[in-house]
Amino acid sequence: MGGRTTAMWKRMLLLVGAIGLLAVPFSAQAAKPELKGKFEILKDEASTHQLGKVKIIEFADFYCPHCHHFEETGVTLLRKEFGDKVEITMVGFPVIPGKLPTAFDMYEQAKLMGKGDQMKTVLFRTIHKEKLDGVLDRSIRSLLINEVGLDVKAFEAGLESGKPARLFEEGRRWGERIKVSSTPSLLLDGNIKVDGVNMTPENVVTIVRSILEADAKK
Repeated sequence: MGGRTTAMWKRMLLLVGAIGLLAVPFSAQAAKPELKGKFEILKDEASTHQLGKVKIIEFADFYCPHCHHFEETGVTLLRKEFGDKVEITMVGFPVIPGKLPTAFDMYEQAKLMGKGDQMKTVLFRTIHKEKLDGVLDRSIRSLLINEVGLDVKAFEAGLESGKPARLFEEGRRWGERIKVSSTPSLLLDGNIKVDGVNMTPENVVTIVRSILEADAKK
């Protein structure tokens, strides 16, 4: 009698366990895939991930030679490897002392006018290859604005509005909040921070690939 009762309870526990598993959402049953590479998860920042796409925020200083190098090598490699599966946006974060914020304001205004990437490329080239790292006065600005295909008068009016400066300041405060201490630093999908010795193109490619591979399995 005792043996039959024990066996009955075992069958009931197995049945209840099976029902419980069926009631658990599939995503909770499946083990969350581990990302590859070296990075830091920022627990206080929300994820902005969209399936099949990785959003990359690049905190950079136009006057930083390492940022220029990453722009030419790292950003180029990421776009070559992943195409439109990555969305890369630079946020100005000055670390080189004694420089005016004009370049950052110009970049923000160009973004507002739909030519942010083009202006970013031109500014990095002008500062690091042409060695014009002093004051970007109106005459120099006009040449650069024309080069990226924007209307000079409208561009200058946008600068004078103060909006680009406010956007630059917002980005700088964002970087301070997540404790950016060197440039370039990356924030992937809102809460995956890559900086310091981990800021190698190979490591970033590894992380992005693992995110997209995990998406492909969903």
